[in-house]
Amino acid sequence: MTASPVAPDKTTQSPPPPRDEAYERKLLSRGRRGRFDVKVSPYLYISPFFLLFLVTGLFPLIYTAWIATRQWNTSTGDAGWAICGKLCDSTDPSWLGNFQWVLHQPDFWLALRNSFSIFLLSTIPQIICALILAAILDANLKAKTFWRMGVLLPYVIAPSAAGIIFSQVFSDNFGVINTILDGIGLEPVQWHASQLASHVAIATIVNFRWTGYNTLILLAAMQAIPRDVFEAAVVDGAGRVRQFLSVTIPMLRPTLIFVIITSTIGGLQIFDEPQMFGNTGTPGGPDKHYLTVSLYLWDLGFNRTTIGQPNLGRAAAVAWLLFIIVVVIAILNFLITRRIASTSGAPTKKKKSAKKELAR
Repeated sequence: MTASPVAPDKTTQSPPPPRDEAYERKLLSRGRRGRFDVKVSPYLYISPFFLLFLVTGLFPLIYTAWIATRQWNTSTGDAGWAICGKLCDSTDPSWLGNFQWVLHQPDFWLALRNSFSIFLLSTIPQIICALILAAILDANLKAKTFWRMGVLLPYVIAPSAAGIIFSQVFSDNFGVINTILDGIGLEPVQWHASQLASHVAIATIVNFRWTGYNTLILLAAMQAIPRDVFEAAVVDGAGRVRQFLSVTIPMLRPTLIFVIITSTIGGLQIFDEPQMFGNTGTPGGPDKHYLTVSLYLWDLGFNRTTIGQPNLGRAAAVAWLLFIIVVVIAILNFLITRRIASTSGAPTKKKKSAKKELAR
């Protein structure tokens, strides 16, 4: 016979310890601070960039838009809404007056044509060369760091220095290029007097400075591609060229879009290279063969300023027209690049849906 368990005597149990309310409040407060830190800290860390952008980027953009609608001169200041004048047969003040005046200027269209010509001659060869150089640097080379740092050296050179050097290389009378051409029995090229030749020379300066920079960006993206993909392509019998066209380029699509958009912005805003290439005191050369939109803007706003003539307002209108053109071209480049990259190797939606149907 076993003894029945003895029920615990409740009267002998020790009382629960008293609640430490101060300690609980401390824990609660610490938890709140932790949640607040997790939610707010990321925004605080990135807020300096947006504050700086607000002061140096967004405010000048909005302020320039306001000036573009006004008669604005450094001497007279704000003189009301802009007036197009005789070109438009209108003396009525209007916020579109400066834009109408600029669009009636032959120099603006000439500068826009020159900007597009130099942009196409510089951007397309630059990106193709950067892609090829990045593919070569991605291979198993000796002294990789030396070669990779070497392609970035031209980017370190100041634009003004590069412009001065290349203006001597492409000099009409005693330049290196013409000396070589003369040595092999060819006619020298009038680099400053010919429109196409001057565009080629300026595009060469741009390509010299920016090809290495874009090469390193594309190289970093290439190295992020999983090597398993290339090994699978090799197993399928793809050669190096086929791998480059069908694997590398489609997987570089986001980086290519970034490079093309930044090249578009820089190419259409080109200023230093044509200014230093000419170095004649007249923006764009005596015949305006290489007058770009940025040079036209600077000349209109700061060289032609006279009392009573609202040139700063008209220069601001040119700046906003250039901004709109750059945005439109960047969007077109983005759409075209995404289309080309998706159709060259990446599976399309139709292919994906076909694979799903087969899997069922």
